[in-house]
Amino acid sequence: MSDPTSSRSPIPEELRKQLADFQQHLWRIKILEAVLAGVFGLIASFLLVFLLERFFPIPPLFRLVILIAGTSLASIFAPLWVRRWVYGHKREEQLARLISKKFPKLGDRLLGIVELQDQDESKQALSPELREAAMIHVANQAAKRDMADALPSSRHKKLAIGVGAAALITAFGFAISPKAGGNAFKRWLMPYSETEHYTFTQFDLDQIPDPLVIPWGEPFSITLPLKEKSDEKPGIASARYGGQDWLEASLGADNAYRFEFAGQQAKDQLTFKAGDATHRITVEPEERPAVTAFEAQVSLPDYLELQPRTIDVRTGTLTTLEGSKVVLKGTFNRELKSSEATFIPQTKEDLAEGFEQPNDAGQPETPEASALITTVSNNTLTTGLIELSDYPAEIPVNFTSIKGLAGASPFTVKVRTSQDDAPSSYLQGIKREVVILAKETLTFESVNEDDFGLKEIGIEWQGQFTTPTGKDPAKGEMILKKGSPSATRLTEKVDFSPLTHGIEPQRLILRGYAEDYKPGRGRIYSEPIVIYILTPDEHAQILKARFERVINELEDLARREQNNLDDNDRLNKLNDGEKLQNEDNQNKLAQQKEKEAENAEKMQDIAKKMEDIFKDAARNGNIDPKTMKQMQEAMQNMKELGEQDLPKVEEKLGETQNQKATPEKTKKNLKEAIAEQEEALKKMQDTIAKANDANENFEQSTFVNRLKKAASDEGWIANALINSFRYEESNDDQEGDKLIPILGARPGSKDLDSVYERLIKDLVKKQNETTTDVRWIQEDLERFHARTKKPEHKEIYEAMKASLIDIELENLREDISKNRTFTSTRLAKKWARLLKEWAEKLEGPKPEGGGGGGGGGGSQEEKDFEFMLKVLRMVQAEQDIRGRTRSLEQLMRSLNLRKQSP
Repeated sequence: MSDPTSSRSPIPEELRKQLADFQQHLWRIKILEAVLAGVFGLIASFLLVFLLERFFPIPPLFRLVILIAGTSLASIFAPLWVRRWVYGHKREEQLARLISKKFPKLGDRLLGIVELQDQDESKQALSPELREAAMIHVANQAAKRDMADALPSSRHKKLAIGVGAAALITAFGFAISPKAGGNAFKRWLMPYSETEHYTFTQFDLDQIPDPLVIPWGEPFSITLPLKEKSDEKPGIASARYGGQDWLEASLGADNAYRFEFAGQQAKDQLTFKAGDATHRITVEPEERPAVTAFEAQVSLPDYLELQPRTIDVRTGTLTTLEGSKVVLKGTFNRELKSSEATFIPQTKEDLAEGFEQPNDAGQPETPEASALITTVSNNTLTTGLIELSDYPAEIPVNFTSIKGLAGASPFTVKVRTSQDDAPSSYLQGIKREVVILAKETLTFESVNEDDFGLKEIGIEWQGQFTTPTGKDPAKGEMILKKGSPSATRLTEKVDFSPLTHGIEPQRLILRGYAEDYKPGRGRIYSEPIVIYILTPDEHAQILKARFERVINELEDLARREQNNLDDNDRLNKLNDGEKLQNEDNQNKLAQQKEKEAENAEKMQDIAKKMEDIFKDAARNGNIDPKTMKQMQEAMQNMKELGEQDLPKVEEKLGETQNQKATPEKTKKNLKEAIAEQEEALKKMQDTIAKANDANENFEQSTFVNRLKKAASDEGWIANALINSFRYEESNDDQEGDKLIPILGARPGSKDLDSVYERLIKDLVKKQNETTTDVRWIQEDLERFHARTKKPEHKEIYEAMKASLIDIELENLREDISKNRTFTSTRLAKKWARLLKEWAEKLEGPKPEGGGGGGGGGGSQEEKDFEFMLKVLRMVQAEQDIRGRTRSLEQLMRSLNLRKQSP
């Protein structure tokens, strides 16, 4: 501001008003330009997004750049423009300078007067009148000018046209496709929003996974669906994998395109095009998930008391016990996302038409299929608990990897259930039928097996008397070993001694048994072993029968050997060695050699049988030493014949077939063979004679034993009758003894107690058997005497015949059957006494000193044999004692096991 003392001349009012109008006009135009530029930038940026997105979706960053570029005209350029033209042209000198750009002279004068009005006269020597005159002169010149011509070039009309055109285009776009416009506006205004790019053709992208995992190297298909609200639905769509050729597909009835691709191995992009829509997804080829391990954790039924077991089921088959509980567990080469399994019962393969519970169709109803609970963890799959019935089943297991790739096919486990089979028991090391003396011990092995564990093994026996007796037959059992749920095989050596178990001579059925853990099954038995426990007399009878069979075989072999010798003699009579060497005779000699080999083999077999008989006879003390020595000599001859004599004949006959030998040598070899054969045949005949002598002695001692046994049977009948009518003591002191009601009672009547009626039947049966035995003894004595002509046998035979014992014993049977008690008792005692006397007479006086010929009688050889026999029997007796000791120890162990049983 000028000093108050100074003189200051203002610009003329007309000029000032002219400059103010110029300023307002300038501001109006430039502000309008700024506004139009900002509006145009916004509309243009939106149109750019709108137009470009008709061809492809603009990335968010590019949209952000466009938005910033469009809004920058309004937010940056417009303010700068206004600042420049509005705030930059507020003062008069600023306006004068702007005018000078268009009108330089006028602008300079205007600038000059603006400066003059601000000069201070006190400081500058200026005339006020001159300054005022100059201002008026410049104002007059300015008045002659249109100041609007000094305004800078204006773009507001072009900008208005541009804004209008852009607005029209925008309005047109919205009119044509409001959805596209609205979508473009949202995507322009919010570039990083999740607003989906709008196309007239719209894919249902929710059904197209990205990335898409496909099976490695396998052809695959993909379905490209359109949205129901898609504005356009082109009939053809195209797709290609990476840079491969484009494939086309037609729009299907399901509003989708289906593309089929060849197998791929490399990761790439899959591009789809349909109408204005383009979509790309990443495709990742990957191997399908596959089973690397699959197992079943099987819990067997509770009664087996077994721990769960793990079974490998990679083969797809599981066989386990009915009633088991199973959990399947699989391991895969890929991490799993999901799985499912179904239990599908199958129809039984072995159903018959007569099944007990058929349905309406005549077949049993198969249980329905059911879904199983499955859980996945990383690369493992586990099913829920599966309870197995007696139906077979299939369990298909489907699985999907974490990337959504399913297995090539379901892994199917075929389940087959089996029943808990019964155990097996077998007795080995013993024949099916055995004959022993009561003092002997049988040793054998019990072998038992079961599929799921043995609980207990043992043996049982049941006796049966072959002749009537008042005693009960033997019956018992013995535990051999306790098992366990894991014991599938149990074996035990058995030492069975009848004496240890108090078993008298009788027929015994012995069986092994095994018991498993299945409730209610009980014991499973082995094949029975029939054991004939004999008295020494019965044993001797059997040995005699066996001895006779051996003698018959030996006699038959001697006849065959004689026939062979005759054939050899015929060949020897040719008296020509060359004839012996011709083909026919050589064939005959070869046949003779084979026959001799057969005879030698048969002789060895007979010798083995004879050896067994001798060993068994040595155990029987009722066979006298003389008979034993004869049996031993016969046995020794048989061994020599089978091992030495007959093989020599075979060897010599073989030498006659030597093609390199001279005719004379062949003739000589045949003669030597015949000589050896004659010696062997003579030895065979001597052996037969010794065997027959031994058999006669054997038979003679058998008669004694048979008569003694018959006497014993009759004595037993008498004692049984006596015991049946003895007085029994009364339990009542006031009553006397009472008579057992057997006397005078008629069999079959109500007066006879059933106990005594059964006794009478047993006695009748026993008497009938004794009568038959005595009849056979009498007939055998007659035949034996006819062979041996020994007077003692004739005497006994004639005594038996004269006594009419066979008829009298039959009458005794009748008396017993009619309960003629006293008469039957008397007659039984009579015949028992008489039979015993005949036996003693036939046996003759026993030599002094015992031992069957001791007391200094007999040769030294006989004495040596008797001594050897005594030693042998002592050894056998010691073995029997040891056997019974082992049997007793086993019995004690069995009793302890029984005490431990629950």
